[in-house]
Amino acid sequence: MLSHAKAPANRAVRGAVHRHEHLTRQGLLERTFTFAFRGLVYAQIWEDPAVDLEALAITPDSHVVTIASGGCNVLSYLTADPAKITAVDLNTAHIALNRLKLAAARHLPDHAAFHRFFGQANRPENVDAYRRHVRPHLDEMTRRYWEGRDLIGRRRIGGFQKGFYRKGLLGGFIGAAHLVARLHGLNPREMLNARSIEEQREIFRTRFAPVFDRRFVRWLVDQPASLFGLGIPPAQYEALAGDDPQGISAVLRHRLEKLACDFPLSDNYFAWQAFGRGYGEGPQAPLPPYLKPENHAIVQGRVDRVEVRHANMCDYLDGMPDASLDRYILLDAQDWMTDAVLTRLWSAITRTARPGARVLFRTAAGPTLLPGRVPQAILDQWDYRADESADFTRRDRSAIYGGVHLYVLKG
Repeated sequence: MLSHAKAPANRAVRGAVHRHEHLTRQGLLERTFTFAFRGLVYAQIWEDPAVDLEALAITPDSHVVTIASGGCNVLSYLTADPAKITAVDLNTAHIALNRLKLAAARHLPDHAAFHRFFGQANRPENVDAYRRHVRPHLDEMTRRYWEGRDLIGRRRIGGFQKGFYRKGLLGGFIGAAHLVARLHGLNPREMLNARSIEEQREIFRTRFAPVFDRRFVRWLVDQPASLFGLGIPPAQYEALAGDDPQGISAVLRHRLEKLACDFPLSDNYFAWQAFGRGYGEGPQAPLPPYLKPENHAIVQGRVDRVEVRHANMCDYLDGMPDASLDRYILLDAQDWMTDAVLTRLWSAITRTARPGARVLFRTAAGPTLLPGRVPQAILDQWDYRADESADFTRRDRSAIYGGVHLYVLKG
Protein backbone atom coordinates (compact mmCIF):
# COMPACT_ATOMS: atom_id res chain seq x y z
CA MET A 1 0.00 0.00 0.00
CA LEU A 2 2.73 2.42 0.93
CA SER A 3 4.51 2.16 -2.42
CA HIS A 4 1.27 2.81 -4.31
CA ALA A 5 0.53 5.83 -2.14
CA LYS A 6 3.93 7.31 -2.88
CA ALA A 7 3.49 7.49 -6.64
CA PRO A 8 1.01 10.41 -6.99
CA ALA A 9 2.73 12.34 -4.20
CA ASN A 10 6.12 11.96 -5.85
CA ARG A 11 4.65 13.20 -9.11
CA ALA A 12 3.34 16.24 -7.27
CA VAL A 13 6.76 16.92 -5.74
CA ARG A 14 8.37 16.58 -9.15
CA GLY A 15 5.84 18.99 -10.59
CA ALA A 16 6.67 21.54 -7.90
CA VAL A 17 10.46 21.22 -8.08
CA HIS A 18 11.37 20.30 -11.67
CA ARG A 19 11.76 23.36 -13.87
CA HIS A 20 14.66 22.39 -16.16
CA GLU A 21 15.50 19.60 -18.59
CA HIS A 22 16.84 16.54 -16.81
CA LEU A 23 20.25 16.55 -18.56
CA THR A 24 21.06 20.14 -17.57
CA ARG A 25 23.03 20.87 -14.39
CA GLN A 26 20.02 22.52 -12.80
CA GLY A 27 17.76 19.69 -13.91
CA LEU A 28 20.06 17.10 -12.33
CA LEU A 29 20.06 19.04 -9.07
CA GLU A 30 16.27 19.21 -9.08
CA ARG A 31 15.95 15.46 -9.62
CA THR A 32 18.51 14.72 -6.92
CA PHE A 33 16.51 16.84 -4.48
CA THR A 34 13.27 15.07 -5.44
CA PHE A 35 14.88 11.70 -4.72
CA ALA A 36 16.15 12.90 -1.34
CA PHE A 37 12.73 14.35 -0.46
CA ARG A 38 11.07 10.93 -0.71
CA GLY A 39 12.11 10.02 2.85
CA LEU A 40 11.85 11.81 6.17
CA VAL A 41 12.98 15.43 5.82
CA TYR A 42 12.00 17.12 9.09
CA ALA A 43 11.93 15.20 12.36
CA GLN A 44 10.95 18.55 13.85
CA ILE A 45 9.27 21.48 12.13
CA TRP A 46 11.41 24.64 11.91
CA GLU A 47 8.78 27.37 12.03
CA ASP A 48 8.31 29.13 15.37
CA PRO A 49 4.86 28.26 16.75
CA ALA A 50 4.88 31.24 19.12
CA VAL A 51 5.04 33.56 16.11
CA ASP A 52 2.48 31.46 14.25
CA LEU A 53 -0.04 31.54 17.08
CA GLU A 54 0.23 35.31 17.44
CA ALA A 55 -0.03 35.93 13.69
CA LEU A 56 -2.90 33.51 13.12
CA ALA A 57 -5.05 34.79 16.02
CA ILE A 58 -6.93 31.46 16.07
CA THR A 59 -10.49 31.56 17.45
CA PRO A 60 -12.78 28.75 18.63
CA ASP A 61 -14.56 28.65 15.24
CA SER A 62 -11.36 28.57 13.16
CA HIS A 63 -10.74 25.82 10.62
CA VAL A 64 -6.97 25.75 10.20
CA VAL A 65 -5.40 24.16 7.14
CA THR A 66 -1.64 23.70 7.22
CA ILE A 67 1.17 21.80 5.60
CA ALA A 68 1.92 19.05 8.12
CA SER A 69 5.73 18.76 7.98
CA GLY A 70 7.04 17.28 11.26
CA GLY A 71 3.73 17.77 13.07
CA CYS A 72 5.02 19.81 16.03
CA ASN A 73 3.06 22.92 15.14
CA VAL A 74 -0.09 21.01 14.24
CA LEU A 75 -0.31 19.84 17.84
CA SER A 76 0.87 23.18 19.22
CA TYR A 77 -1.98 25.00 17.42
CA LEU A 78 -4.43 22.98 19.52
CA THR A 79 -3.47 25.12 22.51
CA ALA A 80 -5.31 28.01 20.80
CA ASP A 81 -8.60 26.01 20.76
CA PRO A 82 -9.45 25.91 17.02
CA ALA A 83 -12.58 24.06 15.87
CA LYS A 84 -10.59 21.93 13.42
CA ILE A 85 -7.11 21.49 11.95
CA THR A 86 -6.49 19.84 8.60
CA ALA A 87 -2.84 18.93 8.01
CA VAL A 88 -1.86 18.03 4.45
CA ASP A 89 1.48 16.83 3.11
CA LEU A 90 2.92 15.13 0.03
CA ASN A 91 5.62 13.33 2.00
CA THR A 92 4.54 9.89 3.25
CA ALA A 93 7.13 9.96 6.05
CA HIS A 94 5.69 13.22 7.37
CA ILE A 95 2.18 11.79 7.19
CA ALA A 96 3.33 8.76 9.19
CA LEU A 97 5.03 11.00 11.78
CA ASN A 98 1.92 13.16 12.22
CA ARG A 99 -0.29 10.11 12.66
CA LEU A 100 2.16 8.64 15.16
CA LYS A 101 2.10 11.86 17.20
CA LEU A 102 -1.69 11.96 17.21
CA ALA A 103 -1.96 8.34 18.36
CA ALA A 104 0.72 8.89 20.99
CA ALA A 105 -1.03 11.99 22.34
CA ARG A 106 -4.26 9.99 22.65
CA HIS A 107 -2.93 6.75 24.07
CA LEU A 108 0.37 7.15 25.94
CA PRO A 109 -0.48 6.98 29.64
CA ASP A 110 0.78 10.38 30.82
CA HIS A 111 2.87 13.42 30.01
CA ALA A 112 6.06 11.76 31.22
CA ALA A 113 5.69 9.02 28.62
CA PHE A 114 4.75 11.52 25.90
CA HIS A 115 7.72 13.74 26.73
CA ARG A 116 10.07 10.77 26.87
CA PHE A 117 8.88 9.71 23.41
CA PHE A 118 9.03 13.07 21.60
CA GLY A 119 10.93 15.38 23.93
CA GLN A 120 13.87 13.10 24.68
CA ALA A 121 13.27 10.69 21.79
CA ASN A 122 16.31 8.61 22.76
CA ARG A 123 15.13 6.12 25.38
CA PRO A 124 14.79 2.31 25.06
CA GLU A 125 11.45 2.54 26.85
CA ASN A 126 9.96 4.34 23.86
CA VAL A 127 9.89 1.24 21.67
CA ASP A 128 8.10 -0.71 24.38
CA ALA A 129 5.64 2.17 24.85
CA TYR A 130 5.01 2.15 21.11
CA ARG A 131 4.20 -1.56 21.10
CA ARG A 132 1.99 -1.46 24.20
CA HIS A 133 0.12 1.84 23.82
CA VAL A 134 0.43 3.24 20.29
CA ARG A 135 0.77 0.44 17.77
CA PRO A 136 -2.74 -1.02 18.31
CA HIS A 137 -4.27 2.32 17.34
CA LEU A 138 -2.36 3.00 14.11
CA ASP A 139 -3.74 2.49 10.62
CA GLU A 140 -1.99 -0.18 8.57
CA MET A 141 -0.01 2.21 6.39
CA THR A 142 1.40 4.14 9.36
CA ARG A 143 2.22 0.95 11.22
CA ARG A 144 4.00 -0.48 8.19
CA TYR A 145 6.07 2.68 7.86
CA TRP A 146 7.32 2.70 11.46
CA GLU A 147 7.93 -1.03 11.58
CA GLY A 148 9.58 -1.00 8.17
CA ARG A 149 13.31 -0.64 7.70
CA ASP A 150 15.44 2.27 6.60
CA LEU A 151 18.15 2.16 3.94
CA ILE A 152 20.60 0.34 6.22
CA GLY A 153 18.07 -2.14 7.57
CA ARG A 154 17.10 -0.60 10.92
CA ARG A 155 13.44 -0.47 11.95
CA ARG A 156 12.34 3.15 11.81
CA ILE A 157 10.59 3.07 15.18
CA GLY A 158 13.99 2.29 16.71
CA GLY A 159 14.98 5.89 16.04
CA PHE A 160 13.06 6.91 19.14
CA GLN A 161 15.42 4.92 21.37
CA LYS A 162 18.66 6.21 19.80
CA GLY A 163 17.91 9.84 18.98
CA PHE A 164 15.06 10.57 16.59
CA TYR A 165 16.11 14.19 16.05
CA ARG A 166 19.27 12.95 14.40
CA LYS A 167 17.14 11.35 11.68
CA GLY A 168 15.85 12.70 8.39
CA LEU A 169 17.48 15.07 5.94
CA LEU A 170 17.58 17.88 8.47
CA GLY A 171 19.05 15.68 11.19
CA GLY A 172 21.69 14.49 8.75
CA PHE A 173 22.45 18.07 7.71
CA ILE A 174 22.94 19.17 11.32
CA GLY A 175 25.13 16.13 11.94
CA ALA A 176 27.24 16.96 8.88
CA ALA A 177 27.54 20.58 10.02
CA HIS A 178 28.76 19.37 13.42
CA LEU A 179 31.36 17.18 11.69
CA VAL A 180 32.63 20.06 9.54
CA ALA A 181 32.81 22.29 12.62
CA ARG A 182 34.82 19.68 14.53
CA LEU A 183 37.22 19.32 11.61
CA HIS A 184 37.91 23.02 12.11
CA GLY A 185 38.41 22.71 15.87
CA LEU A 186 34.94 23.77 16.96
CA ASN A 187 32.41 21.79 19.01
CA PRO A 188 28.99 23.37 18.34
CA ARG A 189 27.84 22.43 21.84
CA GLU A 190 30.15 25.19 23.12
CA MET A 191 27.32 27.61 22.41
CA LEU A 192 25.15 25.87 25.00
CA ASN A 193 27.62 26.79 27.75
CA ALA A 194 26.67 30.48 27.45
CA ARG A 195 24.77 31.92 30.41
CA SER A 196 23.67 35.23 28.85
CA ILE A 197 23.02 36.87 25.50
CA GLU A 198 26.36 38.65 25.86
CA GLU A 199 28.19 35.34 26.27
CA GLN A 200 26.30 33.88 23.28
CA ARG A 201 27.46 36.79 21.12
CA GLU A 202 31.05 36.51 22.30
CA ILE A 203 31.18 32.77 21.61
CA PHE A 204 29.71 33.27 18.16
CA ARG A 205 32.11 36.12 17.33
CA THR A 206 35.24 34.34 18.44
CA ARG A 207 34.45 30.69 17.70
CA PHE A 208 31.74 30.34 15.07
CA ALA A 209 32.10 33.35 12.76
CA PRO A 210 35.69 32.53 11.69
CA VAL A 211 34.61 29.11 10.38
CA PHE A 212 32.63 30.80 7.60
CA ASP A 213 35.88 32.34 6.29
CA ARG A 214 37.51 28.94 5.77
CA ARG A 215 38.03 28.15 2.10
CA PHE A 216 36.55 24.64 2.32
CA VAL A 217 33.43 25.88 4.10
CA ARG A 218 32.89 28.63 1.54
CA TRP A 219 33.28 26.13 -1.29
CA LEU A 220 30.96 23.65 0.39
CA VAL A 221 28.04 26.03 0.89
CA ASP A 222 28.43 27.27 -2.68
CA GLN A 223 27.14 23.86 -3.80
CA PRO A 224 23.32 23.89 -3.98
CA ALA A 225 23.18 20.21 -2.98
CA SER A 226 24.83 21.05 0.33
CA LEU A 227 21.55 22.59 1.54
CA PHE A 228 19.25 19.78 0.47
CA GLY A 229 19.36 18.68 4.10
CA LEU A 230 17.52 21.86 5.03
CA GLY A 231 14.78 20.89 2.57
CA ILE A 232 15.92 23.65 0.21
CA PRO A 233 15.44 22.81 -3.49
CA PRO A 234 17.55 24.50 -6.20
CA ALA A 235 15.06 27.29 -6.90
CA GLN A 236 14.89 28.19 -3.22
CA TYR A 237 18.69 28.06 -2.99
CA GLU A 238 18.88 30.72 -5.71
CA ALA A 239 16.46 32.94 -3.79
CA LEU A 240 18.44 32.43 -0.60
CA ALA A 241 21.77 33.22 -2.28
CA GLY A 242 20.30 36.40 -3.73
CA ASP A 243 19.33 37.70 -0.30
CA ASP A 244 22.84 39.07 0.38
CA PRO A 245 25.27 40.64 -2.13
CA GLN A 246 28.10 38.68 -0.50
CA GLY A 247 26.45 35.38 -1.42
CA ILE A 248 25.21 32.27 0.29
CA SER A 249 28.00 32.06 2.88
CA ALA A 250 27.10 35.49 4.23
CA VAL A 251 23.40 34.58 4.32
CA LEU A 252 24.04 31.41 6.31
CA ARG A 253 26.37 33.20 8.70
CA HIS A 254 23.77 35.90 9.38
CA ARG A 255 21.00 33.36 9.92
CA LEU A 256 23.15 31.29 12.29
CA GLU A 257 24.17 34.44 14.15
CA LYS A 258 20.50 35.30 14.69
CA LEU A 259 19.81 31.78 15.96
CA ALA A 260 22.83 31.88 18.27
CA CYS A 261 22.68 35.46 19.53
CA ASP A 262 19.23 37.05 19.29
CA PHE A 263 17.30 34.92 21.81
CA PRO A 264 18.10 33.48 25.25
CA LEU A 265 19.06 29.82 25.05
CA SER A 266 16.67 29.14 27.92
CA ASP A 267 13.77 29.99 25.61
CA ASN A 268 14.96 28.79 22.21
CA TYR A 269 14.60 25.07 21.57
CA PHE A 270 15.64 25.62 17.94
CA ALA A 271 19.10 26.63 19.14
CA TRP A 272 19.28 23.52 21.31
CA GLN A 273 18.41 21.37 18.31
CA ALA A 274 21.01 23.09 16.13
CA PHE A 275 23.88 23.16 18.62
CA GLY A 276 22.98 20.17 20.82
CA ARG A 277 20.95 17.93 18.48
CA GLY A 278 18.05 17.62 20.92
CA TYR A 279 15.83 19.57 23.31
CA GLY A 280 18.21 19.17 26.21
CA GLU A 281 17.61 17.42 29.53
CA GLY A 282 16.01 18.47 32.77
CA PRO A 283 12.89 20.39 33.76
CA GLN A 284 14.25 23.71 32.48
CA ALA A 285 14.91 22.51 28.91
CA PRO A 286 12.99 24.63 26.36
CA LEU A 287 10.20 22.80 24.55
CA PRO A 288 7.63 23.45 21.82
CA PRO A 289 4.15 24.18 23.18
CA TYR A 290 2.71 20.71 22.55
CA LEU A 291 5.40 19.10 24.75
CA LYS A 292 5.07 21.42 27.74
CA PRO A 293 3.52 19.70 30.78
CA GLU A 294 0.96 22.46 31.30
CA ASN A 295 -0.40 21.86 27.79
CA HIS A 296 -0.56 18.07 27.82
CA ALA A 297 -4.17 17.71 28.96
CA ILE A 298 -5.24 20.42 26.50
CA VAL A 299 -3.55 18.72 23.55
CA GLN A 300 -4.82 15.30 24.56
CA GLY A 301 -8.38 16.58 24.95
CA ARG A 302 -8.42 18.27 21.53
CA VAL A 303 -6.39 15.84 19.43
CA ASP A 304 -9.53 14.47 17.73
CA ARG A 305 -9.97 17.85 16.07
CA VAL A 306 -6.98 17.10 13.80
CA GLU A 307 -7.23 15.27 10.50
CA VAL A 308 -4.14 14.35 8.49
CA ARG A 309 -4.38 14.02 4.72
CA HIS A 310 -1.85 12.68 2.25
CA ALA A 311 -2.64 15.32 -0.35
CA ASN A 312 -1.48 18.30 -2.35
CA MET A 313 -2.58 21.60 -0.79
CA CYS A 314 -4.09 22.83 -4.06
CA ASP A 315 -6.03 19.61 -4.58
CA TYR A 316 -7.38 19.76 -1.03
CA LEU A 317 -8.51 23.36 -1.39
CA ASP A 318 -10.13 22.66 -4.77
CA GLY A 319 -12.39 20.15 -3.01
CA MET A 320 -13.52 22.54 -0.27
CA PRO A 321 -16.67 24.72 -0.39
CA ASP A 322 -16.57 28.49 -0.82
CA ALA A 323 -15.86 30.50 2.34
CA SER A 324 -15.22 27.38 4.45
CA LEU A 325 -11.72 28.04 5.86
CA ASP A 326 -10.09 30.91 7.69
CA ARG A 327 -6.51 30.05 8.67
CA TYR A 328 -3.87 28.89 6.17
CA ILE A 329 -0.23 28.01 6.93
CA LEU A 330 1.91 27.41 3.84
CA LEU A 331 5.36 27.13 5.50
CA ASP A 332 7.94 27.91 2.76
CA ALA A 333 6.32 25.76 0.07
CA GLN A 334 5.65 28.73 -2.23
CA ASP A 335 9.38 29.19 -2.77
CA TRP A 336 9.19 26.01 -4.85
CA MET A 337 6.23 27.06 -6.97
CA THR A 338 5.93 28.35 -10.51
CA ASP A 339 3.75 31.38 -11.22
CA ALA A 340 1.01 29.10 -12.55
CA VAL A 341 0.95 27.02 -9.36
CA LEU A 342 1.02 30.13 -7.17
CA THR A 343 -1.96 31.52 -9.07
CA ARG A 344 -3.86 28.25 -8.70
CA LEU A 345 -3.09 28.17 -4.97
CA TRP A 346 -4.14 31.74 -4.26
CA SER A 347 -7.25 31.42 -6.42
CA ALA A 348 -8.26 28.47 -4.27
CA ILE A 349 -7.35 30.23 -1.03
CA THR A 350 -9.34 33.32 -1.98
CA ARG A 351 -12.39 31.26 -2.99
CA THR A 352 -12.39 29.16 0.21
CA ALA A 353 -11.53 32.00 2.61
CA ARG A 354 -14.04 33.43 5.04
CA PRO A 355 -14.01 37.20 5.73
CA GLY A 356 -11.02 38.04 7.89
CA ALA A 357 -9.15 34.86 6.92
CA ARG A 358 -5.39 34.84 7.56
CA VAL A 359 -2.60 33.32 5.47
CA LEU A 360 0.86 32.83 6.98
CA PHE A 361 3.95 31.75 5.07
CA ARG A 362 7.73 32.03 5.07
CA THR A 363 10.30 32.74 2.39
CA ALA A 364 14.01 32.01 2.07
CA ALA A 365 14.68 35.57 0.92
CA GLY A 366 13.29 38.59 2.72
CA PRO A 367 10.51 40.04 0.53
CA THR A 368 7.09 38.53 -0.04
CA LEU A 369 7.19 36.69 -3.37
CA LEU A 370 3.58 37.26 -4.47
CA PRO A 371 3.59 40.70 -6.20
CA GLY A 372 4.13 40.31 -9.93
CA ARG A 373 3.60 36.56 -9.79
CA VAL A 374 -0.01 36.27 -8.62
CA PRO A 375 -2.62 38.32 -10.54
CA GLN A 376 -3.19 41.71 -8.97
CA ALA A 377 -6.95 41.15 -9.00
CA ILE A 378 -6.42 38.37 -6.45
CA LEU A 379 -3.89 40.25 -4.33
CA ASP A 380 -6.18 43.31 -4.20
CA GLN A 381 -8.56 41.24 -2.08
CA TRP A 382 -5.89 40.76 0.58
CA ASP A 383 -4.20 43.12 3.02
CA TYR A 384 -0.46 42.46 3.37
CA ARG A 385 0.50 43.28 6.96
CA ALA A 386 3.99 44.55 6.20
CA ASP A 387 4.87 45.98 9.62
CA GLU A 388 3.55 42.96 11.49
CA SER A 389 5.35 40.64 9.07
CA ALA A 390 8.65 42.42 9.68
CA ASP A 391 8.13 42.08 13.42
CA PHE A 392 7.27 38.37 13.12
CA THR A 393 10.40 37.85 11.02
CA ARG A 394 12.55 39.51 13.67
CA ARG A 395 11.04 37.38 16.46
CA ASP A 396 11.01 33.98 14.72
CA ARG A 397 13.39 31.97 16.89
CA SER A 398 14.14 29.36 14.24
CA ALA A 399 16.07 32.12 12.42
CA ILE A 400 16.45 30.25 9.13
CA TYR A 401 13.96 32.24 7.05
CA GLY A 402 14.40 35.62 5.45
CA GLY A 403 10.75 36.55 5.80
CA VAL A 404 7.58 35.66 7.72
CA HIS A 405 4.53 37.04 5.91
CA LEU A 406 0.93 37.60 6.97
CA TYR A 407 -1.97 38.31 4.60
CA VAL A 408 -5.51 39.06 5.85
CA LEU A 409 -8.62 38.93 3.64
CA LYS A 410 -10.21 42.35 3.34
CA GLY A 411 -13.78 42.99 4.36
